[in-house]
Amino acid sequence: MGQVAINIKAVNQPGVLRDITELTAQCEINITYTHMFIEDKYHASLYMELEAVKNVEKLMKNISRVEAVRSIEECPTLQDVFGKRIIITGGGAQVAMVAQGAITEADRHNIRGEHISVDTIPLVGEEDLKEAVSAVGRLPRVGALVLAGSLMGGEITEAIKEIRKDHEVIIISLNMPGSVTKEADLVVTDPIQAGVMAVMAVADTAIFDIKKLGKRIF
Repeated sequence: MGQVAINIKAVNQPGVLRDITELTAQCEINITYTHMFIEDKYHASLYMELEAVKNVEKLMKNISRVEAVRSIEECPTLQDVFGKRIIITGGGAQVAMVAQGAITEADRHNIRGEHISVDTIPLVGEEDLKEAVSAVGRLPRVGALVLAGSLMGGEITEAIKEIRKDHEVIIISLNMPGSVTKEADLVVTDPIQAGVMAVMAVADTAIFDIKKLGKRIF
């Protein structure tokens, strides 16, 4: 009864999600993650990760009987495919350099069986960066957030404090002016090294623990 994932294609109409989730509830199946998007005017796609599934074939057969469902298939979970996520945000030049280090290091670990993905969004402005940091708390599988900029503080720092209340996310910051560096778990001057250390911090195939470092700023 491990975690399974299914992908459903259905008619885009009201009530379809309700009908499908009602079937999972009847089987005492817990939905751990889901996302739904509209493919075109008439069709939608629904991806679901489920736990406590006793008989996935039976569940899929029951769901396929829903009138609006057009197809259903079992698929790997996003954890299996994309694994842990590194989120990098900040200025374009700094983000690019951090991403270079993170992608290079992730490749080394993924070859050895890890699954680590790197997401980036270059942004400027305190409000946009605050919203990006806050959104990390709404994203699944985030292992580390890297703040790559030349000046960050104020509302960005407050957003970091908020996500820390409910989420275990490693915060890495480039060494820059602003109060963000005071809240970061790790402050790294070199952007490439910051990306490398972010991946090492979340990889199971790396012997590296931020908590055991003798200092916090490098």
